Amino acid sequence: MDYAMRSLSLFTPSNLSKCVTASMSASASMTQQLLSGRVPRPKPFRVLNADRSVKKGIMADTLEDLTNKASDSLSILCISALVLDEDGTGVDTEEFFQTLPENAVLMALEKGQKWSPHPQQQRRDVAKLTFDLYKNNPKDFIGCLNVKATLYGVYTVSYDLRCYAAKKMLKEALRWTIFSMQATGHILLGSSCYIEQLLEEEERAEKSLALPQEGRIRQLQNILPLSQKTRAKGKQLAAAWGEGTEANHYRERCFQLAAEVPLVPSC
Repeated sequence: MDYAMRSLSLFTPSNLSKCVTASMSASASMTQQLLSGRVPRPKPFRVLNADRSVKKGIMADTLEDLTNKASDSLSILCISALVLDEDGTGVDTEEFFQTLPENAVLMALEKGQKWSPHPQQQRRDVAKLTFDLYKNNPKDFIGCLNVKATLYGVYTVSYDLRCYAAKKMLKEALRWTIFSMQATGHILLGSSCYIEQLLEEEERAEKSLALPQEGRIRQLQNILPLSQKTRAKGKQLAAAWGEGTEANHYRERCFQLAAEVPLVPSC
């Protein structure tokens, strides 16, 4: 009987309301987990220290991940808070962290440090161009490039250039360069061989023309003394025979024989 009374005492309105509240909170958390079941994608952030002297680009998917990586990159032992560098808004919840845009600038504060606004600048910049190079994956060859342009300190335009296939493109460019160099080498080698053959053919032709001329010159040089002796002998015979008819006939015949051999001066 006592056990039954104690069991009935548990079903009081206060206990029932507590059970309903706990079940509703559990179902809400389960629904939130199911709705956000996908793994958050890492986003690029810019984290700097309190005096803005060091600025690092960090890829993180959660607030805890960003805090740990910022502590290692900035060499800070314990980060007490992360705030927006623009206005000092604290980033202390995961929901607010997930709403931040890419390349948001955050300030890591240690214990005892406070956010301070940017110092007032006396000059007014007409245009400001900022380049940020970061990597989504440590194995990336080049990574991603963020270009940010600011006009008169008011209008801002940014563009994120993702170079995921840069390594593959570089390999293809090097492969085509090597192929072009090899083809150029083959062309130069073939051209040099063809020019060398032409020069050798011209030299052989010149030598073949020079040999008959030298033989002809030697032959004429050998004939020249004989022709001179024949002319001299013809003159002597003509003088010995006198002026008769037979003498004149013999003399003409001697001159004809002498004239058949041309006189060529020796070189």
